[in-house]
Amino acid sequence: MEERCERVDTQQIGTLLEAVPEAESITRMAAVFQALQSDTRLKILFLLKQKEMCVCELEQALEVTQSAVSHSLRTLRQLDLVRVRREGKFTIYYIADEHVRMLIEMCLEHVEEKA
Repeated sequence: MEERCERVDTQQIGTLLEAVPEAESITRMAAVFQALQSDTRLKILFLLKQKEMCVCELEQALEVTQSAVSHSLRTLRQLDLVRVRREGKFTIYYIADEHVRMLIEMCLEHVEEKA
């Protein structure tokens, strides 16, 4: 018979599990973190945090191809991290909301804290 760990409180674990988000939310969160594994997408978010930009501005700033920028933006849009609007012949991208700003600011603060 396997010895039970004395720290295990099944009632408390049940209560803790109630606070874990539903599977769909966990899956969506995992997709956001997966998207943020890209240096290009993170740089795009930091640029858009400072200024709304079109693809050609992002291409110039990042020194990557228009295709690479567009692919990254498509991923960020699908996850609702950035949004888009038309301004004449230009498509302007911007940070979706304050939560996205806070997410990238807090992540930067966290990694620079130990540096």
